[in-house]
Amino acid sequence: MNAQSDVGVFARAHARWHWSEIAFWCFLFSCGFLLPSRFLIMTEIVRLALFALSLDLILGYAGIVSLGHAAFFGIGAYGAGLLALHGIIDEPVLALVAAGLAAAVVGFLTSFLVIRGVDLTRLMVTLGIALLLEALAERYSNITGGTDGLQGIEMAPVLGLFAFDMFGKVGFFYSLAVLFVLFLLARRIVHSPFGLSLRAIKNNPLRAAAVGVPVNRRLIAVYTLAAFYAGIAGALFTQTTALASLDVFAFERSADLMLVLVIGGTGYLYGGLIGAVIFKILQEFFSTLTPQYWQFWIGLVFVVIVLVGRARLHRWVLFVPNLVIAQFRGAKAVVTVPESDAS
Repeated sequence: MNAQSDVGVFARAHARWHWSEIAFWCFLFSCGFLLPSRFLIMTEIVRLALFALSLDLILGYAGIVSLGHAAFFGIGAYGAGLLALHGIIDEPVLALVAAGLAAAVVGFLTSFLVIRGVDLTRLMVTLGIALLLEALAERYSNITGGTDGLQGIEMAPVLGLFAFDMFGKVGFFYSLAVLFVLFLLARRIVHSPFGLSLRAIKNNPLRAAAVGVPVNRRLIAVYTLAAFYAGIAGALFTQTTALASLDVFAFERSADLMLVLVIGGTGYLYGGLIGAVIFKILQEFFSTLTPQYWQFWIGLVFVVIVLVGRARLHRWVLFVPNLVIAQFRGAKAVVTVPESDAS
């Protein structure tokens, strides 16, 4: 009973909101007003952050590595595009949920293959699933549009009130609201007993099974959830760009996702969000600085992160701010003695 109460106290303590989290989300929403000319790139960052969040659910919390996570992104992208193109579901939010559920179904059906074997096997299986879906999308070009993609996608106003504009303002706030809602759901899940059992499975699946954790069912559940999140990210891509092509299944999309998590870290939900921001900023900076060799410089940054270590870089970045804070606290701690008391 004491052990159960300790676990409950631990979970509640980690589930509390910290002031830095509130500041982080306030900053994200304020970007829509502070940077009105950067809506398109900010929308791209938000989509990538949600996509990275979906991979972190299985990689950071369950230990499932994947090189084909773009498969579910593509299912969501084509799902939202086809629903809008044929007028089946005109409302973007409903189409978003439907596309996410379609990706979740594919994730559930393929999860039985993914949970078998170890990391290398999972890498090959997930990559094979993405390549297979890309080949099927190219084969049935009469449905997907083939290499040209879906043409003539027109999105209805969000909730019937907010029409998508050419500057991307509605798309940004719409995508950010979706990211925030899904982040709240993911945060609640990872701090629940289900999330704690996923951590136990990642650390030692044999020991977790020995204490009664249904390992396979937990892995299938979180893999399906991650596919749903990735499908939502893909649907946001189609709805905010009015485009869906074979590129949504590309291996490079899954590879970029892994790089985002290398930058931000895994096992905590903000890693994917922070990594997406840094990755896109670096990509835009280097592509502007050296359009032909920007990939070289981004690769060099990743090598430095791996060699030096993310924790050490974090200490270096915060060295000066921590020094200033320490000096400020030391100055406040100095007690001045009144002259009357001194005499």
